[in-house]
Amino acid sequence: MRFSPGLSAALTGYFFKNILKGRKRFPFVLMLEPTHRCNLACAGCDRIRLYTKGHSQDLTLGECLGAAVESHAPVVTVTGGEPLLYGDLRGLLTGLIRLKRHIYLCTNGLLAASFVDAYPPHPRLTLSFHVDGMQETHDRISGRPGSFDAVIEGLKAAKKKGFRVWTNTSVYKWTDTVELIDLFSLLKDLGVDGILVSPAFGYESVSDDIFLRKEEAAEKFRQMRGLFRGLPMTGTPLYLDFLEGKGQMACTPWGSPTRNPLGWKSPCYLVTDTYYPSFAELMGKTRWEAYGPGRDGRCRDCMVHSGFEPAAMREIFAHPGKMLRCLLWNVLPS
Repeated sequence: MRFSPGLSAALTGYFFKNILKGRKRFPFVLMLEPTHRCNLACAGCDRIRLYTKGHSQDLTLGECLGAAVESHAPVVTVTGGEPLLYGDLRGLLTGLIRLKRHIYLCTNGLLAASFVDAYPPHPRLTLSFHVDGMQETHDRISGRPGSFDAVIEGLKAAKKKGFRVWTNTSVYKWTDTVELIDLFSLLKDLGVDGILVSPAFGYESVSDDIFLRKEEAAEKFRQMRGLFRGLPMTGTPLYLDFLEGKGQMACTPWGSPTRNPLGWKSPCYLVTDTYYPSFAELMGKTRWEAYGPGRDGRCRDCMVHSGFEPAAMREIFAHPGKMLRCLLWNVLPS
C-alpha cells in the first residue's frame, strides 16, 4: 500500500470537512523549512543561492508548531535546507506527532545514519531521501563525492530499524531515463516504500541550462511510464498522466504552502514574490489568479508535484471514477 490507511482516511476526511464548510482554498501539505542551512550545494537548488550570503535564523520550535496549527494541513513535509541540521528536530517531530500530523522528513542523507541511531520509528513519520541518479550522476548533481553512498547507507539503516522510507528524484535535461529505471529498481530491491519523481523546477537563480521544458519533460516521462510497472512509484495516476502530457491540470499553489524563517512564502514553494507574517494573510492577500501556466512566465514549464499533486487530489475526491482508480492504485501492485 503506497499510502497508509491512516493517511488516506485523514486526507479524505479533511477534504470533505473543508468542502462542507464552503472553503474553496485549503492546503493538503505544509512545506515547513525550519532552517535554510545545508551541507550541500546541489546543481538545481535555489536555496543555497538565495540564502548563502547571510542565512536567516532558524525557526523556533514554537514557530514551527504554530505553522502546523495555523495551516491545519494534515501532512507536514519537513524540508529545508537540510532539516537534520535543525537543532530542535526531535522536539519538532514529537510535537507534530502530538498534533496528529503525518510527517515526511526530507534529507540529502549525509546525516541520516546518526539520526536513525538516535530517533525511533513512528507510524506517522516517513523519511524521504533525495537521490537524483546512480553514483556518478548523483554525486555530480550534489557536488560532493560519496553523497550517493551516504544516501544508500542511510536508507538501509532506516529500513533496518523499521522506518517507512521514501525517495525523491528530480529529473533534469541530462537525466538518462534508463539510468533512472536502474536506480528505481535498486531502490525497490533495498525495500523502499515509495519512489517520488518529478521534473526539476527551472529556478531563475540557477543560470545553468539544466532544466526541462514542459514538452521535453513529457517526452521523458512517456519513455519511462511503462517501465514503472512493478516499482513502488508514489505519484498518483492522474499526476503521472499529466507528466506524460495527457491533458491539462491547473496548478494549486495554496495546496502546499511554505513556512520558512522569512515568513509564509508567496505564492508557492517554488516561486518567491513576498513573505507574509501569517498563514491567514498568505491566503487572503496572495493574488492566486495571477499564477500558474499561462499566467506567469515563471510557471510556464512547471510540473512539480508540490503544485500539481494537490490539484490531482481535488480531482480524485470530486470524481467517483477517479477516486476508484486511485483506490485500486493504492492497494494493488503496479
